[in-house]
Amino acid sequence: MPLRFTGIAGRSPGLIAAMLTESDAELVASDAEHWLAEIPKWEAYDREVFDSPDIVGACLFLSLVGDELVGFASYDPRQRPDLGIVGHNCVLPAFRGNGYGTAQIREVLRRFRDMGIRRARVTTCNHPFFVPAQHMYAACGFAETARRPWTGDPTHEAIEYELGFVGD
Repeated sequence: MPLRFTGIAGRSPGLIAAMLTESDAELVASDAEHWLAEIPKWEAYDREVFDSPDIVGACLFLSLVGDELVGFASYDPRQRPDLGIVGHNCVLPAFRGNGYGTAQIREVLRRFRDMGIRRARVTTCNHPFFVPAQHMYAACGFAETARRPWTGDPTHEAIEYELGFVGD
């Protein structure tokens, strides 16, 4: 069954934070000292999504297989037409390995193209938990453009990737 994308209408606050918490539970458990601090950020983001459904919430979509929620992706088009930022790309653990994360990124990129955005940027981490994300971004055509210290954990780096759209 293919993925279907929908908005947050009819969903309850707390959903996005709960999905991020479930999705990244293994990461947080492996290094609580550095990653536990992300949970309040996820909760704050969830509040923004549901407090501003026509602004922040409009730049997020839920992904479903049938009626089952498998993940979500978010993006920030405010720097258009030059740049769109890929935000969260969350796939619940039970659904990983099925190409859903890649499908979500492709949907974000499709939306960027529809908005006339010329380049997409995404950031991930060099922590081993994020190796699948690194491979996925490369497979989607992104190229690494920069590394910098990861906020909150000096032992890791943020990896920035960019993709320019063909024909632009």
